[in-house]
Amino acid sequence: MVLKIVKYPNPILRRKSKEVKEIDGRVIKLIDDMVETMYAAPGLGLAAPQVGVNERILVIDPSAGEDKSKLIKIINPVIVEADGEVIEEEGCLSIPGEYANVRRAAKVLVKGLDVDGKEVEIEAEDLLARAFQHEIDHLNGVLFIDRLSPTKRETIQKHIKKRIAAGDYVLD
Repeated sequence: MVLKIVKYPNPILRRKSKEVKEIDGRVIKLIDDMVETMYAAPGLGLAAPQVGVNERILVIDPSAGEDKSKLIKIINPVIVEADGEVIEEEGCLSIPGEYANVRRAAKVLVKGLDVDGKEVEIEAEDLLARAFQHEIDHLNGVLFIDRLSPTKRETIQKHIKKRIAAGDYVLD
């Protein structure tokens, strides 16, 4: 089922998500719905807070659905190592139509659980590393605009207010 994506400035996007204690049918269904929602959007990644759920779950497909074998479903992800630095443009399904260059680590090592509850460790670089950092930020209540200079962030926030007033940025 395609879920509704929560848009900025909804306060759920600012909450730190809770760890998943038990991987049950509800969690599996949520993950499946998140995958469907991400592909329908379309996007490269989606964190549970973006669909209104305050839990540490995310899905990522750096191929944007072109190669489903690249799909990653991870529960309680944590970045345990980060190395290097790159600046690339980012956008967000929860802040549609807004983009900016964001500084991120070039490589990350992420640990978490798969849908069977087994611990997984994923080494990521390039787009996948950026997607992990972006989505894990969501689990911590951080948005990509928080990683911008105050001036750039204010410019985007003003632009969103104008878009809301014009009816071209619809809130939930």
